Amino acid sequence: MTRTKLADGVYLTCLPARKFKTSLLSAQFVTPLREETAAACALLPAVLRRGTVSCPDMGALSARLDQLYGARIDYTVRKKGENQCVGFVASFIDDSFVPGGERLLEPVAELLGELVCDPATERGRFVPAYFDTEKTNLIDAIRSLINDKRDYADSRLLREMCAGEPYGVSRLGDEESAERVQLRKLYTLYGHLTASARLELIYSGSAGRERVEHALRAAFATLPREAVQDIADTAPHPARQEVRTVVDTLDVTQGKLGMGFACGSEDTAALLMGNTLFGGSSNSKLFLNVREKLSLCYYASSVYHRQKGIITVSSGIEFENYQRAYDEILAQLEAVREGCLEDWEMEGARSTLLNAYASMGDSQGKLENFYLGQAATGQSETPEDLAEQVRQVTPERVFAAMKTVTLDTVYFLRGKEAAE
Repeated sequence: MTRTKLADGVYLTCLPARKFKTSLLSAQFVTPLREETAAACALLPAVLRRGTVSCPDMGALSARLDQLYGARIDYTVRKKGENQCVGFVASFIDDSFVPGGERLLEPVAELLGELVCDPATERGRFVPAYFDTEKTNLIDAIRSLINDKRDYADSRLLREMCAGEPYGVSRLGDEESAERVQLRKLYTLYGHLTASARLELIYSGSAGRERVEHALRAAFATLPREAVQDIADTAPHPARQEVRTVVDTLDVTQGKLGMGFACGSEDTAALLMGNTLFGGSSNSKLFLNVREKLSLCYYASSVYHRQKGIITVSSGIEFENYQRAYDEILAQLEAVREGCLEDWEMEGARSTLLNAYASMGDSQGKLENFYLGQAATGQSETPEDLAEQVRQVTPERVFAAMKTVTLDTVYFLRGKEAAE
């Protein structure tokens, strides 16, 4: 892996790979996540993906991609730490597999550059029909989040726990903000992003670094660069003095209990291990005890948010089991803190993490997502580096780190019948 600065605020991460039959090329603008701009930033790549100056509509774009042996370019909207990453990911046949020695890297990079630098416009702004359609799609996508109650509850927990912090903002923004986005203001935002936001370029494939650099310098030669802003540093979540409890009532038949914990330790590797023991795998205490042995939950798992220093628990329960599940989740956390483990549990957690890092190299998509996350949060470790850190973690470090984990926020989604 190499990382090169191509221009002011433009960085290329090159991941040489010959075992894949495809190449991947990603272009992502990294901008601070803000409540007032999240929806507009999420809308932007969808509008840009509708056409370029040379391919002014979806039909022309599809024809160009067909000429490139069925290459694909998808727009993406992601949250990494307290930054929003918006842009495109292209997937195409690796040059070593193209008939007749034809090269695809350069024309795909050129098309990617066109989508960013030369979008289809009408009277000096985006095409109104494209804007209207994609704005409607974004609002529909935001509204549909409530259809998956598990994801909805997880997002509500984060929003309440990190209220007033960028980390609590959804990657798509909210419905009200999306409704307020105007065509003229979106075009102004486009100019601001292309001029001042960090641009992360990621390539995975068989081409040499110099060739990739040359192709991307040419593709983004017209990208304006003015007063490039730094990425937003993710501030650790400040632990509350008193636990906050939030209850929502919807027409659901299964309750959703979410619990957010603040971590007071900076020992990332130890917290990774501790969370894996707690609820981060199918061999964790939450899964084996709360779900399997006690049957208190339909599902129960935990996630360690490394950049924010928090752990969140997600579970589905019967409404009447709220207190029992709540108490048992805390009891399993206490068991990890006190080292009440069977012999296999510690090494099982370590093996789970090491396998996850080892398998990352088998997917170009996972690699791109990982290295974008590292770049967007100011990290530099490779999967191999993180794996080595996990190998060095001792049980004593895990117990010490988990003793700093304190309950911060509780979110419960209950049914209307349970509220009566």
